[in-house]
Amino acid sequence: MPRQPGFWSVDDRLRELSAQGDPLEKLLEIVDFELFRPVLAEALGASDRSKGGRPSFDAVLKFKMLYLMAQHGLSFEATEHLVRDRLSWMRFCGLSIADPVPDANTLWDFREALIAAKALEKAFEMLDRTISAAGYLPMGGQIIDATLVAAPKQRNTDGEKAALKAGEIPEEWRDKPARLRQKDRDARWTVKFAKAKPKEDKEPQIDIAIPFYGYKSHISIDRRHGLIRRSLVTDAAAHDGARLREGLIDPANTASDVWADTAYRSAANEAFLAKAGKVSRIHHKKPKGRPMPKPLARGNATKSQVRARIEHVFAEQKDRMKLFIRTIGIARAEATVTLANMAFNMKRWCWLNGRSVPA
Repeated sequence: MPRQPGFWSVDDRLRELSAQGDPLEKLLEIVDFELFRPVLAEALGASDRSKGGRPSFDAVLKFKMLYLMAQHGLSFEATEHLVRDRLSWMRFCGLSIADPVPDANTLWDFREALIAAKALEKAFEMLDRTISAAGYLPMGGQIIDATLVAAPKQRNTDGEKAALKAGEIPEEWRDKPARLRQKDRDARWTVKFAKAKPKEDKEPQIDIAIPFYGYKSHISIDRRHGLIRRSLVTDAAAHDGARLREGLIDPANTASDVWADTAYRSAANEAFLAKAGKVSRIHHKKPKGRPMPKPLARGNATKSQVRARIEHVFAEQKDRMKLFIRTIGIARAEATVTLANMAFNMKRWCWLNGRSVPA
């Protein structure tokens, strides 16, 4: 027979969660979410209370819910439900079991206000400065790479695709605002190549080409701590190499080395890095029609041991955090990726803090 809940039952259960090591409780010991309040307040502006109505929810509370949504790859509706359902999530948000919880529409409006004010970029920079001030300076050089992030596929005709690629609105959409709102004009198709396994006789096979629709997340991490220091979001068809010159280089890194794969090897990038005082550790490309020279192959293998660290970031975000673009348009895609990058850095900060004394 189930026990009758008592007055202290919730507190007892929370103490049990703490004793087992609640990761959200540990996160709050490291990350003070109040540091984001000035940025959030600036984005939301002063509310007009002259008309009455229910007081708005606290901005930091809603930002914590956006963190939970990004950390677990949730929708707004699922985030609302789980904050109501899980005691540990309630405690993280500073709520009691009797407090009202912001609903999905409230969270949507909150994120839209942050996007309009470009507040998420400011919050990311503020978090980066706070982590650096805690002793985790960007050092050891930087590693740059990109990963594809899926979005809901669009079913468009060849004519519509051609118009979108040219940066135009298809004529048949112009008089249908409802349809236009449901069409993502920023995401693009691309082809992702997967290495085919060699046959039993070691003979190589043709690589597999997989169509992919969505966006691309470009990041730069520091080698020493593995934290995301710079980021950029483009459509999936954008070439990786040219993005290196679009703000991915962190000038604050204490070392000059820059690692990246062969997609970033170009005369323009080499000149850009040299002018910025950086040392290129970018992989060399295989000469066309000739075998790879052994010294270059050995050099690439050595560089790969360093460059592989950025793959761990993408694996965390796409596998454990279930990073996926659920919205329409690049502005919202940027918001999704930025929140995911912040969530990753917060979790990484907690891991670094528990592992050793800051360098």
